[in-house]
Formats: sequence, structure tokens, C-alpha cells
Amino acid sequence: MRRREFARFLGGAAVAWPLAARAQQKAMPVVGYLSSASPATYPRAYLAAFHQGLGDLGYVEGKNVAIEYRWAENQYDRLPALAGDLVTRKVEVIAATGGIVSALAAKAATSTIAIVFVMGDDPVSTGVVASFSRPGGNITGVSFFAIELGAKLFELGTELVAAPAPIGMLANPKRPTYETVRKAVEEAAHAKGRQLIVLDASSERDFETSFATLARLRSSALLVTGDPLYLDHRERLVALATSHSIPTIYAWREYVAAGGLMSYGINLTGEYRRVGIYVGKILAGEKPADLPVEQPTTFELVINLKTAKALGMTIPQSILARADEVIE
Repeated sequence: MRRREFARFLGGAAVAWPLAARAQQKAMPVVGYLSSASPATYPRAYLAAFHQGLGDLGYVEGKNVAIEYRWAENQYDRLPALAGDLVTRKVEVIAATGGIVSALAAKAATSTIAIVFVMGDDPVSTGVVASFSRPGGNITGVSFFAIELGAKLFELGTELVAAPAPIGMLANPKRPTYETVRKAVEEAAHAKGRQLIVLDASSERDFETSFATLARLRSSALLVTGDPLYLDHRERLVALATSHSIPTIYAWREYVAAGGLMSYGINLTGEYRRVGIYVGKILAGEKPADLPVEQPTTFELVINLKTAKALGMTIPQSILARADEVIE
């Protein structure tokens, strides 16, 4: 081969090799983040914890993983289309957050793309997974005990307010497990010999009516169940409870941080970190069917004494002694 011809050959190869190398490089994986909530009111700590969990496995958004966010803005009927959009986008994993509604929408949209959920409902009885230890299929995640917690909130309510007046419970009828949660709390009320007033609220428009009903029926306390809709409007609910002078017990500490009286439940920030870790494990090659559904073992009781003083009430010492955190 002549020198000039060899140079032309080498020059062509020099151009071709980088192109071939780039073509063989794996594209940055994409994670779909599906939420029933609104980004405007979504607790930033949850998203930060999710990113932290990803980081524990070496994945950083914008560096070696991309994230597509889809928010239903508390309109649960939008979730199927949003989940379908993520499937069309061909994401590697879907993080289904904001409760069972997101998990069900993601599961209905794909049987091949991995899904990691976080929910307060039993994923086995609702058909999301086959079992906690061996979830099977393409889905796993984190589940906590919302049904049991509802009954626990009622017990705290009877301890907080000893008067025989009824206790109200705010519940979302659009939640798939609404009837199960309602029945569990009704049984707890029957066991305590106290009247339970169930207030259905599936949108922010229902809040005013619910509190007016509580005032009319002279309710002694209110329970706010663990629903993503309520969490998104936590400041509004806390303000209504304050203006109506109704001692209120919430499912999550974020309400107490916003000025609510008391909460009992898990630390959701830690659970979102677990979701991020599971997503990272799947990106690293593990299969969701081999990752057991995780369940929290730690629950926290948080009390806001400033709010109690504003309500003109004294928290029983039996409750204060069990508190994990007291805001003074």
C-alpha cells in the first residue's frame, strides 16, 4: 500500500473508531418518578431522601441517571395515562410514590418494566405482589401499616380526649382501601365504646364541610388518615383544626411541623430513601422479584405543645411519656 493511500485509510479509521465506540456506549438509564401528589406542595424531604437512596448505590441525577417526573396533582384518574407515558418513554424503573393508587396504575401499565412502590396499604391483600418475601413479577417496594395505624390513631384520640363526645375521622373514599380502613377504625371505636363520625373528603373542597359537620356534632377530636391528598394540603387542614379548636391527630409528622397537634406513624422520609435504594439496586442489575417488600419497624409519636397551649388543653402525661419528639 502506498504511503498516501495508507494515510487516507488510517484517517478514515480514526474517524470511524470514535463513532463506533460512542454507539456502543450504553445510554444513561432513565428512571420514571410517578406520584399522585402535586410538586408544589410535595414535601421536599421525600424527594431529597429518594435521591439520597439512589446516591447510596452510586447514582446521581444528571450525572449517570436521568429522572422523568410525572405528577397527577391529586387527580387519581390521571395516573394511568401518566404511567403509560413513562412506559412509552421506555424508562428502566418506575418509582411509584404517593400510595397504592400510583402502584396500581404502574402495575396496570407494564408487566416488564421494574416498579418500586411506597404505600400504606397491604400489597398482598390488594393483589400488588404475591408475598412480602417473594413479591414475584416486576414489582416490589416499601409497605407500612396504614390500616393498623388508623385504629392506633383512634386509641390515641380516646386517650387524648376522655369526654364521651364523638371522634371524627377524615377519610378519602377514592382510596382503594377506604372501606378496609374505615372498618378497622369502626371496630376500634366499638371496642372503646366511643362514637366514630366518618367524614368523606376526596378533594380540598370537602374540607370546610367536614369541619362544619364536626362543629355541629360537637366532636371532641379528629383523626386525619394517611392519604397523599391530605398531606398535600396539610397546612390548610392544620389551619382549619386550629380555627375550629378541634384537637387533631395526624398520620405523619409533617402535619405537626406545620403546627398540628400530634402525629403517630412512620417517618416517611426514611421510606423514600428505601425506595431510592431499591431503584438503585435494580439499575445495578438486581430483579424486583428477588427484592422482598420492606416494612418499617419504627414508629414515632410527635407532639406540638405550642399548639396544645393555643387550644387550651393539657396533653395527658401518659401520652407525653411515650413521645419521641416534643415541640415546645
